[in-house]
Amino acid sequence: MCGRFAQYADPDTLADHFGLAMAAVDAQPRYNVAPTQPVLAVRRAEDQPHREYVNLRWGLVPFWSKGPDNRYSMINARAETVASKPAYRAAFAQRRCLIPADAFYEWQAGKDGKQPYAIRRKDQAPFAMAGLWEHWQGNDGSVIDSCTIIVTEANALLAPIHDRMPVILDPADYGTWLGTERPEQEADKPTLQSLLKPADPSGWEVYPISRAVNSPANDSSELLEPFAAGAP
Repeated sequence: MCGRFAQYADPDTLADHFGLAMAAVDAQPRYNVAPTQPVLAVRRAEDQPHREYVNLRWGLVPFWSKGPDNRYSMINARAETVASKPAYRAAFAQRRCLIPADAFYEWQAGKDGKQPYAIRRKDQAPFAMAGLWEHWQGNDGSVIDSCTIIVTEANALLAPIHDRMPVILDPADYGTWLGTERPEQEADKPTLQSLLKPADPSGWEVYPISRAVNSPANDSSELLEPFAAGAP
């Protein structure tokens, strides 16, 4: 799964990486993004041929639901069933997005408790996790735009720590994932599903970090510093 991640690349770097015209977003560095918090996402602009930045609540709220339900976090959607499960299939067909990240965290169970690890590119470049977004509107007019991150089986690098990982898209596939303004050019379901695979482990690193990341209240670059596994 993916339960925490970091978004700290500067706006200009993000604009260049994701093919955006400008960094028109309040992108403050965040090192411990947690469920239900707003996250920066990139999606196809409605009725426009370009991509746009948006802030989305992390934890999908289906458009047909009564609203957020604390019993179901819906922060992750499984790659194997995302195209068919009622909670996700409409978004998979029509509302796909990219979730920029600079690192994500995972925990390994051990005799002394769970040890957190950071996973990021060795060159520390930003990357994109495959996401879905939804627009929900309540009877009182309240609106929530939300998202979920798609997860798949872990690659060889992450498997010793956890059996799942976020789907990390190749930049060459960003356009296919986001779609176009012309329905006849949209990728079909098999093509989209073929993108939902474990990332190539080459060029990535994983290392233990402090358990300070366990608390969402801790949000600083120090969380990404290597830490002796098993230390408090």
